[in-house]
Amino acid sequence: MQNSATAILLLLDGRFFIGKSFGAEGESIGEVCFNTGMTGYQEILTDPSYCKQIVTMTSPHIGNYGVNPEDIESDRIQVAGFVIKEETNIPSNWQSTQSIGEYLRENSIVGIKGIDTRALTRHIRDNGAMNGVISTIDSDMDSLKQKLENAPSMSGLDLAKVVTCENPYSWSSISLAAASRQSANQSINFKIAVIDFGIKYNILRLLESHGCDATVFPAQTSSKDLLDFNPDGIFLSNGPGDPAAVTYGIAAVTDLLGKTPIFGICLGHQILALALGAKTFKLKFGHRGINHPVKNLETEKVEITSQNHGFAVDLTSLPDNVIPTHVNLNDNTSEGIRCKDIPAFSVQYHPEASPGPHDSRYLFQQFIELMGSHRATEKNK
Repeated sequence: MQNSATAILLLLDGRFFIGKSFGAEGESIGEVCFNTGMTGYQEILTDPSYCKQIVTMTSPHIGNYGVNPEDIESDRIQVAGFVIKEETNIPSNWQSTQSIGEYLRENSIVGIKGIDTRALTRHIRDNGAMNGVISTIDSDMDSLKQKLENAPSMSGLDLAKVVTCENPYSWSSISLAAASRQSANQSINFKIAVIDFGIKYNILRLLESHGCDATVFPAQTSSKDLLDFNPDGIFLSNGPGDPAAVTYGIAAVTDLLGKTPIFGICLGHQILALALGAKTFKLKFGHRGINHPVKNLETEKVEITSQNHGFAVDLTSLPDNVIPTHVNLNDNTSEGIRCKDIPAFSVQYHPEASPGPHDSRYLFQQFIELMGSHRATEKNK
């Protein structure tokens, strides 16, 4: 039966929207942001980078192809809430096992539908991302505003420790692809230590497809423990929250610089930059979608990229030994850096996509080549 209870979305600045309950009934607070992707809602819902955020989909029809067990990027839904214009109750896809509404209800995620998502998106674009509350159980605006005023802002918030794994684990031990590769006697060429600030599964899948044996470590793992693992390279994952608040991650990466090749994505990019001495800042409303143009400054090519971040690296703060490699063509913010004197590089966007285009998957091969070169250099010493 379709849920028709009234729901309210109230923003911190007082703007509010009244719609219908979508998903579970209840109440949830988070930073309200928008995603411009027309597809990939299940991957978006399960991306740990969206922890503590209420995601608004700008595409008006959500749920067309349903939900299935394959299209997930972590072990649970990560968003704080979900906002859409119109729900598809009867999905059409051979893989679908349930509707988007059923999926949210099953996972106790509060959402709202039937509101003017275009107006909401324009409001966020003009006024900036801010905290909001979705409620189906409280219609008192003063009460809801008080709850919002008591909620922490995203700036200064360390969420990596919220979404990271509790203990180290080997990706190959849970990957079907790894079992298939082993049965075909395909070789493993590199041993990777992945620091989990909020890792997406597709990053691990692509590392695996490039011949890497990836072991995932909690975000607070020390540099000593990582070096004792004796990896061929270190991968710094994506994740949520303010990068400057992840002080333990910055300290660990600072100590790892120059000792082993490093590749970072999204939050990993920001943490690498901070470890190198650069600064980060909060974007007005962030970059979230699967259609953002990025220019590769080294090849002069333009890539269409998948993005999900609310903070950025300050290009003017880069030290002399770091060069910018990619810039966002919408606002000229940092999308990639590379060290001149040590084997380390990173990108702000998501080359693993899921959802999104595959323009940037060459970066995984670049990481492989960097590790191969470093291994040869160390062997010749």
